[in-house]
Amino acid sequence: MKSEALYMCYHINKYMTNLTLAIPEKLHEKMKQFSEIRWSEVARRAIEKKIEDLEVLNKIASKSKLTEKDVEELSERINKNATKKFLS
Repeated sequence: MKSEALYMCYHINKYMTNLTLAIPEKLHEKMKQFSEIRWSEVARRAIEKKIEDLEVLNKIASKSKLTEKDVEELSERINKNATKKFLS
């Protein structure tokens, strides 16, 4: 049984790349309060979700007829209007 578990662990890790994250000490202290959580799994899922979101945005952007200048002008107008609304 022990050799099967080691083989399974090897098999899973064979197709995974390790990633090292630096996190603030305060966050690490909070994470330690929930030691039952597999934080690597939480990070993996968050990364997967972010990639899915970016892929959707890329797909939308690839179909856009706006130029970079158009996008900058639109962004500037949105920021100005948001600032006005926020400050009033």
